[in-house]
Amino acid sequence: MFHKNGPTFFELTHQALVSVERGYDLLAEKFDYTPFRTPDAILDRVFEGEVSAGGVRSAIDLCCGTGAGLERLRALARESIVGVDLSKGMLDRARVASERAPGRASVSLVQGDVLAYDASWGQHELATCFGAFGHILEADEPRFVRAVRDALVVGGRFVFVTADEGPSPRELGFWVTHGFNAVMRVRNALWKPPFVMYYLTFMVPRARALLEHEGFTVRVDRGVFAPPFDRYVRVVATRQR
Repeated sequence: MFHKNGPTFFELTHQALVSVERGYDLLAEKFDYTPFRTPDAILDRVFEGEVSAGGVRSAIDLCCGTGAGLERLRALARESIVGVDLSKGMLDRARVASERAPGRASVSLVQGDVLAYDASWGQHELATCFGAFGHILEADEPRFVRAVRDALVVGGRFVFVTADEGPSPRELGFWVTHGFNAVMRVRNALWKPPFVMYYLTFMVPRARALLEHEGFTVRVDRGVFAPPFDRYVRVVATRQR
């Protein structure tokens, strides 16, 4: 549908009619050929001026997917990196991607729910999450932020990409994203199990409020990404307590 090696329309439809875990198991082998993967143009610049090679002892990527974020983290961590995801299929792909990436940090992958911190994740100096906030319901975002906090040492940073606000009604993106969200709400009202995937979530105002409530200081960096991704911002949240 998006690429000759990507999923077909019927495969995506099948995915959307099962659970999130099963859906991403089915999509894993073709996920990197979809627009749902965070673009390299964002991943290649997100740490510029913020984290240097070997600049942290260890790092964790929450909702790591097929490992695009882990590939970057391996060069930044001196000792270890951890990827957490609900889907075993995605973790299998992430293992291949992260272990072939430059760097000497050991790689650990954990199948788990990012809404509930587990001691097996460890505590790290750097945490990330890319392209996955739409899988977290607004009601569950406080739990997610607490899990991020628990995965960091005091002074550790949570680095992620979001937007200040959504597109305006004068932009096509407004109608596409709101239309998609409406379809998903209808689908989840009529079909079980639910498939949680929504756009326009965890944007700066709400993300800042939730993070500050849990003891983070929050810095928003604008102008980090080149067009067509210049509407996105980098957020660096530092755990203070």
